This record gives sequence, structure tokens and C-alpha cells, in this order.
Amino acid sequence: MDRLIDGYREFRRARWPEERAHYAELSKGQSPEFLVIACSDSRVDPATIFSARPGELFVIRNVAAIVPPYEPEDATHHGTSAALAFAVLQLPLRGILVMGHAQCGGIAAALDNRIAQNVPFLSAWIELLEPARQRLTVGEDHAARHTEMERDSVRLSLERLMTFPFVAERVNAGALTLYGARFGIADGQLEVMGEDGTFTIVE
Repeated sequence: MDRLIDGYREFRRARWPEERAHYAELSKGQSPEFLVIACSDSRVDPATIFSARPGELFVIRNVAAIVPPYEPEDATHHGTSAALAFAVLQLPLRGILVMGHAQCGGIAAALDNRIAQNVPFLSAWIELLEPARQRLTVGEDHAARHTEMERDSVRLSLERLMTFPFVAERVNAGALTLYGARFGIADGQLEVMGEDGTFTIVE
């Protein structure tokens, strides 16, 4: 906790004086135009990667940046789906970005089920990536399989976004656009997915 308190004090000393007016405006409500669905991994903070100010991004983070398939509301808990519904139905969104990343532990667990064996809840969550695992086209090269699945998990989540009626309605009306990307931790490079599903590095 000491590290967090020190960080807060630095925020109050260096950043708060410059951001005071901005936070005062934000206290009246939020109006982000982009939702970013990203991994919980501590190395891939969307606000840092996109140089975003407070209030610019609505962010959903979970293991492997997974969008679950749409399911009618029932007695179970739908954390990611609830946040998605709030963002789409209550905020002035123009775009949703699903961002995977290199060296993703969730992808590693999907490729090797031993990783999640002793972690409660994780196996069931990672099973949502099974369609992407089954679509793998590369052979035994572990690194190549990992990279391919990192990209295809983004495609899978984008496909699943369109199973949510309130998302599909806005996309089809031209009011909302879906995007995919993958961030490289080691090289800091962002790959953006094109309409044909291929990933290209942003120059």
C-alpha cells in the first residue's frame, strides 16, 4: 500500500494542479467516445498506450480481453456483458476496440490447460477461447501458435460483440464501429486489424 500512497501523493503534487479543472468538469458526468476491451495484464494499460486523459476511454479489462457470447439475463453474473451494455446504451460511444497483446497469459492457458488447473474460475473463462484454438493453422511452433491465437482471439471477440443485439443494431446503423488490435509488450508496437482480418503495424 505504501507504493500506492506514494503514487497518489505524486499525482496530487505534479498532476492534480494541472488537471483540477478537467476533473471538475468530469465530476458532472462522463462522455467517452471509445470503449476499449483489454486484458487485465498489468503491462498493457490502455490509457498509457493511447496517451488518454481521464474521461477519454471507457475500459473493460479481463483475462485475455475476452468478449463472452451474448446470453439472456439470468441468475448468473455477467460482469463483462454488464459493462458492455452500460457503455453502449448509456455513453456516446463511436467505437469499440478489442485489444489483445503479446505474451498473454490467458492465451497461454488456452494452449496449455495445465496452467489454469489450480486457479479457481479460470478454466471456465478460458474455455471461451476454444473456437480460436480450434482455428489454429500453424503446426508445432509454440511462438507462432501463441501469436496466431492472440490475433484470432481478437477476431473471436469482435464476432461475439455482434451477438449482442444493442451492439449489432448500432453497428448496422452506422452509429458504432468495431476495431481490433494487438499490442507488443517487448517492442511497443501496435498492430491494427483491417477489414480483411489481417493485422498491420501502425507506423
